[in-house]
Amino acid sequence: MGKTHIDLDHKTILVTGSPGFIGANLVMRLLGTLSGGTVISLDNMNDYYDPRLKEYRLGQIEKAAAASPVRHVFVRGSIADKALVEDVFSRYSPQVVVNLAAQAGVRYSIDHPDVYIESNLIGFYNILEACRHHEVEHLVYASSSSVYGGNKKVPFSTDDKVDNPVSLYAATKKSNELLAHSYAKLYNIPSTGLRFFTVYGPAGRPDMFYYSATEKLVRGETISIFNYGNCKRDFTFVDDIVEGVVRVMQGAPEKAAGEDGLPVPPYAVYNIGGGTPENLLDFISTLQEELVAAGVLPSDYDFEGHRKLVGMQPGDVPVTYADSAALERDFGFRPSIGIREGLRAFARWYKEYAKS
Repeated sequence: MGKTHIDLDHKTILVTGSPGFIGANLVMRLLGTLSGGTVISLDNMNDYYDPRLKEYRLGQIEKAAAASPVRHVFVRGSIADKALVEDVFSRYSPQVVVNLAAQAGVRYSIDHPDVYIESNLIGFYNILEACRHHEVEHLVYASSSSVYGGNKKVPFSTDDKVDNPVSLYAATKKSNELLAHSYAKLYNIPSTGLRFFTVYGPAGRPDMFYYSATEKLVRGETISIFNYGNCKRDFTFVDDIVEGVVRVMQGAPEKAAGEDGLPVPPYAVYNIGGGTPENLLDFISTLQEELVAAGVLPSDYDFEGHRKLVGMQPGDVPVTYADSAALERDFGFRPSIGIREGLRAFARWYKEYAKS
């Protein structure tokens, strides 16, 4: 399918889930590179993890906005609030929408299913309805590598079947793709889903392993390494994710009519992952080295005494591995930042953030 080029300059762009991790980095990228327009951040600032981190990211966004020609508006609220979503679309008329708001986390979904239905299904439905009634040029939304479930074939391709989710979180993300496809078909809404692969970096989510492990090691606690260390993850640094999102935002699936005269769904899905899965034990060793180099932990820290190998957790999968060939073909981009560079940036950020 062809692409319709969208110039983001002087557009009104809505980013839900900012100041979440990816959302905050995306908004700061837009504020730092565009020469005009409006960027709207929408987030409910929930307490799934320490809200102080979101407040910190919001502060970073506000600093970037103060030095930018782009107007920034922050709206505090939930995408599950249909009246609020409608009000935002009516008031600002966004031309490009990036939906990153979602309840994240595989393990959390096992014990807290309600919040996943509310945010990931009802919330996303509200975004789709708003896009239906207020014409947008492009809807970009976050899916997840978790949709691949227990697929044995690697690397994971967007051509693979993804009908067997192993967590409620994964099921809601697959549902987002199905809903977006139906709205693209019925209402000719150009939409692109992005399957993110294990995103990490400075000011990331504290529930992610690299961050929670760091905090436990700092406190002298023991970290658990799942599946006895026999896991591989396609870790993707947040700057690579943002670069991919920005490029995709500028290329909406082309509208076209089929032989029956009805719209061919202007719909696409891409993986964004490094394509180089890392063994979990190697990732941990690199993290430890960078934490020492940054001065977060002393050079004589007893790492072996502070880690234990445990079995696989419910909802987890042993391997994630992205085939990003379609992203490279259509947008000329493939993630390239390695774990050494990425974890070094995280460790240095953590050293400074821990002082505040």
